[in-house]
Amino acid sequence: MIPTWSHIALALLSSAIALPVVAGPTFADEKIEELEGVGITQHLDTQVPLDLTFVDEHGQEVALSKFFNNDKPIIMTLNYYKCPMLCSLTLNGLVTGMEEMEWTLGDEFEVVTLSINPDEKAPLALKNKTGYLDHYDREGAENGWHFLTGDQENITKLADALGFGYVFDEQTGEFLHTASIMFITPSGRISKYMNDVQFAAQDLRFALVEASEGKVGTLIDDFLLFNCFQYDPDRNSYSPNAWKLMRTASVLMLIMLGGGIAVLAWSTPERLQSKESTQKSDESNL
Repeated sequence: MIPTWSHIALALLSSAIALPVVAGPTFADEKIEELEGVGITQHLDTQVPLDLTFVDEHGQEVALSKFFNNDKPIIMTLNYYKCPMLCSLTLNGLVTGMEEMEWTLGDEFEVVTLSINPDEKAPLALKNKTGYLDHYDREGAENGWHFLTGDQENITKLADALGFGYVFDEQTGEFLHTASIMFITPSGRISKYMNDVQFAAQDLRFALVEASEGKVGTLIDDFLLFNCFQYDPDRNSYSPNAWKLMRTASVLMLIMLGGGIAVLAWSTPERLQSKESTQKSDESNL
């Protein structure tokens, strides 16, 4: 699991990148040029090309469609296995969020992780899978998290479809990219993005319920999503929505008001008098 100093290191790294922008315009221009093409362009409701082929952690060639042959939503991540920091932050953040969920990876949902480095191969993918699953430590999870590698053509096609922009820095030998996980429907359409390195269990659950197309989740999940919570892309989390809460409260008040009126109507003096008359009539007949 990520040590606490990793977050501090990330903050220091961000500061180190930001400071030269003020110090010298020439260096700043170079940094901006290096980062051109890096970022996330959200392609919501876009179909992922499921005919692309990759290699799994066991060295077997697999079509992406293999992971979309059931009713489970998919969390998809693009990383690379020798990434010095950001990928580990993202995947460890995902593991932490999944640990706090009642649902189990492989049962209600699956995760597909692809390396964007075409030079990385199956043995390295397997090593990474083993490490993250050791932290997750739930029975059967090995069947629900798939670590893939591939050639440049297929990697590029999937990254483009997902709107995942990255570049290779020849000076450092590293890939420049952002932190993001994507939620894909069982039919292969992009449902949601979370651009962060920390993921709350509730946010993961709600996003999976939305992505599942009604295949997973409870009536309570559906009620909360429709009537109480809404995803806030600025915060990368679900939060109570004032309009939804007001609408729900109004409906509940109308129901209670209608119920109260019905009770009052049922207990009016005329109705009670009629009921007493009926009882007296029945007694006289006896």
